[in-house]
Amino acid sequence: MSAPAHAQHIWVLGEALMDCVAQPDGSLLPLMGGSPFNLARAAALRGARVGFLNPMSTDLFGQHMRAQLAADGVELLLPESRKPTALAVVQISNGQPSYGFYREGIADRDYTAAQVLAKLSTTAPGVLHTGSLLLVPPEHEKVLAVLGGAKALGWTISVDVNLRPKLASDLNAYLAAVRQVARLADWIKASDEDLEILGYVQATRANATAIAQTFINQGASRVALTFGAQGAYLSVNGPSAAQDVPPVTLVDSVGAGDTFWGNCLGDWALQPEGAAQRVDATLRQAMCAAAINCTRAGCQPPSHAEVMAQLQT
Repeated sequence: MSAPAHAQHIWVLGEALMDCVAQPDGSLLPLMGGSPFNLARAAALRGARVGFLNPMSTDLFGQHMRAQLAADGVELLLPESRKPTALAVVQISNGQPSYGFYREGIADRDYTAAQVLAKLSTTAPGVLHTGSLLLVPPEHEKVLAVLGGAKALGWTISVDVNLRPKLASDLNAYLAAVRQVARLADWIKASDEDLEILGYVQATRANATAIAQTFINQGASRVALTFGAQGAYLSVNGPSAAQDVPPVTLVDSVGAGDTFWGNCLGDWALQPEGAAQRVDATLRQAMCAAAINCTRAGCQPPSHAEVMAQLQT
């Protein structure tokens, strides 16, 4: 189903990698991943028009990822790279993943800010999403250049903080880079783990309104805060909502936050008007999508039809 004529498009800037998930016998099961890659898929499955800006590798992993994006309806916007696909080794304990990354000399970093800005200038402004591993210095310098130029062109900036502190050689420099990028965000998402690393002493749902206000004070108009099993909070241009996690048989939570935010962005892109009035419905659908994803191994976002069917049961 095509997006409505008045809908916005979402372009995604970020990593695309293979999650090599450790198995009980010590082997590794490769699954497609990367937070922005996951989000692009989720938003497209929600029904939005989505493009992915970072290059895909010409290697076998890269070709599989290109095929997956195409199958989900995501347009690839920059040429392929001869550099290899990035890897993450994932260990899952009690459904919660931890990561180790291999990201030097890889395809999704094989771009320039000038390339991206040139591409952004060829179309009407939409939503530009970024975050996650591209916020790690020195990569954040390119991201800052892109976001500054994108805002000047009229794009709405979405950021998922999605901190990965083990990847940073200098944690303080990394946090400073994340704060720089966050100040450019119009719409922003952070998890309780992100908030704790950023220095919020009590990153709980009970304090969500106060925490969200700190991002609003920086210029964000829409803020999503997720608290794992304790639910989530969403503020949209003033009105807000908080909800519990739907009952779920957990397989793992890989990509749950990406699925959640991708569904929020998809909802707003498809229906730019009246977003504040439907904050509760947007949150409920996004949380349902994330819950469905948690019943599947790795990140496998549901379609909007699956979400709506689940909400009607």
